[in-house]
Amino acid sequence: MGKHIVNTMFAPAAIGPYSQGVAAHGFIFTSGQVPLVPGSSQLAEGGIQGQTRQALENLKAILEASGSSLEKVVKTTVFLQNMADFAAMNAIYSEYFPAQPPARSTIQVAALPLGALVEIEAVALAE
Repeated sequence: MGKHIVNTMFAPAAIGPYSQGVAAHGFIFTSGQVPLVPGSSQLAEGGIQGQTRQALENLKAILEASGSSLEKVVKTTVFLQNMADFAAMNAIYSEYFPAQPPARSTIQVAALPLGALVEIEAVALAE
């Protein structure tokens, strides 16, 4: 079983040598999504909450382009520029995963691409 590259215009284009997502062995692996507004080079407005919402919308678009969905996510990793934003990020995150949320790790990092406040990656079931 090989791998299949996932690409959609409804999420930001890769800003480096990587794919938006890869389908392999029954799973979809997304690249980390910063809160870039698709079709632009602008980060979403609205602080950590607006940026969390955009990052999750970007993930949703990639998953849907692969035939998967947020409901099939089994693991996420959230990278925060500031752990003080944890509660505000969770408020938005819980809207996207209201029941049976996936396993998750949340990590504070020194910096994120383009000065983003949050980046989120996911692993989902392909079917």
